[in-house]
Amino acid sequence: MSDSPPPRLPLDWIAASLRRERTRAGISLSELAKRAGIAKSTLSQLEAASGNPSVETLWALGVALGVPFSALVEPPAPSVQVIRAGQGPTVASEKAEFAATLLSASPPGARRDIYHLRAEPGAVRESEPHIPGTVEHLIVGAGRVKAGPAGEEAELEPGDYMTYRGDVAHSYEALTPGTTFVLVMQHL
Repeated sequence: MSDSPPPRLPLDWIAASLRRERTRAGISLSELAKRAGIAKSTLSQLEAASGNPSVETLWALGVALGVPFSALVEPPAPSVQVIRAGQGPTVASEKAEFAATLLSASPPGARRDIYHLRAEPGAVRESEPHIPGTVEHLIVGAGRVKAGPAGEEAELEPGDYMTYRGDVAHSYEALTPGTTFVLVMQHL
């Protein structure tokens, strides 16, 4: 695992996606900020392609808009796409040593996103419920992780697979340094 920080998402992708989804939903900047529980100034900065959005902020906006997280960070995709290890669009958590790299967003007609996640021991990454009908599929690549819905967490090792509802509160906790896993988020 590299000691360099993950690459930042181009803020213009996020700004364009937020404006597109907010317009599609037909809600004002103030109303979206209120629904997401964030400051209107924060949302204004994000729509102006400035600021430094966290995973938590973007998830809250996605839930408030009724769209998957990937809809806010997905770049336009070419017909053939290769994402080299450590080079995909990555967003870091502000509450834990945790970063999510979007590998594949749901194409039209399908409702799933694929992420590569890296986490370090220390803080638990608490996740609020995602949009209704979300199911998560987790496969550990390296290290050990404790994950799942509150009260139903399980410890997983490399090669272990777990699935659970993502529309309820859940968490991820790295138990060893260098923990990585793939998360497929299915939106029913």
